[in-house]
Amino acid sequence: MPGCPEPGEFRAPGPRNPGFDGPGEYRWYCLDHVRQFNAGYNWFAGMSPDEILSAQHPVHGWDRQTRAFSPTARIDGAPRWADFADPLEAISARARARQPARRDDGRLVTPDERRALSTLGLPLDTDRRALRMRYTDLVRTLHPDRNGGDRSHEARLQLVVEAYQLLRKAAAFA
Repeated sequence: MPGCPEPGEFRAPGPRNPGFDGPGEYRWYCLDHVRQFNAGYNWFAGMSPDEILSAQHPVHGWDRQTRAFSPTARIDGAPRWADFADPLEAISARARARQPARRDDGRLVTPDERRALSTLGLPLDTDRRALRMRYTDLVRTLHPDRNGGDRSHEARLQLVVEAYQLLRKAAAFA
C-alpha cells in the first residue's frame, strides 16, 4: 500500500486473474491492509445467481474430468496400479506406450502398428513377406468359407483384416 512502512507479507488478488497465459498478478499487503482489502473484496462480483450457486457447490470443478486425470489420459486404459511401486512409474509407462518403437532396421513403428502386429501375432521386426504369409494363414483359418461355415470367428477375422490393411500401408513395411 503506498505510504505504508510495513512489509507486504500477505498476498491478495491483483488486477489480472490466473488463466491460460499464466498465474495472474497479486498485490502484497501488510496484515492491516490485507484485512482492509479482504473486507471489500467480492469474489462473486459479476456472477449470476446460478454461477454463484455452482461455485459454492462442495465439488465445484470436480464434476468434469481433465485430460490428465481422465481414466485414459488420452493414452490407453488405466494402469494396474498394484504393478508399480511409484505412481509416476505407472504414468511414465503409459506415456512410453504411446511413443513409436524402433525396429532393428531403424524404421519407426507407431503404437497403432504395434497393436496391429500384436493382433496378427507377429514380432516388431517382421518383414513384408512374413506379414503377408501370416495374414493369409489367419484368413484361411478364420474365414467361414474355409472352416465349414462357422461364423464364430468373424469378429477376430475383422480385426485381422483391419490390422493387415493398416500394416500393408505402413512405412515400416514398405
